[in-house]
Amino acid sequence: MDRAEKKEAVATLHDVFDKTSVVVVAKYSGLTVAQLQNLRKQARAAGASVQVAKNRLAKIALEGTSVASIGSLLKGPTLIAYSDDPVAAPKVAAAFAKDFDKFVILGGAMGATALNVEGVKSLATMPSLDELRAKLLGLITAPATKIAQLSTAPAAKLARVFGAYANKDAA
Repeated sequence: MDRAEKKEAVATLHDVFDKTSVVVVAKYSGLTVAQLQNLRKQARAAGASVQVAKNRLAKIALEGTSVASIGSLLKGPTLIAYSDDPVAAPKVAAAFAKDFDKFVILGGAMGATALNVEGVKSLATMPSLDELRAKLLGLITAPATKIAQLSTAPAAKLARVFGAYANKDAA
């Protein structure tokens, strides 16, 4: 890597650290290329990204960003998972760590808040932004359907009563 490529890599990483809401750092030594490709595919499907970067360049890129607290985690062969959704990257990383023992989550950051391993795992158990939106929409529409059911219920009860009297008279 020459000097220009390094500057471009640092600028790209700085952009990533500046714009994403959550960053997860993990050790990946011992994983095969196919397993890493599988991780990248799962991350892409969830709306996250996974990147292996040189630690020295990543530390330079961290300067002046809100997630600078992860600099101490960048030792040895590490990768960075990040996403705009605060739950996507931790969820992918935690699920992958369950399947592969050689993938070890070291920690991360959500904005200026540093996260330890337990913090990343607790973020992973939270519902995603889309799931929360769906739940909220369900809660908003539920009262309307209850009102509609209640307003039609008396008429249905009256119809059943009249039907019962009609059947009683016919018998």
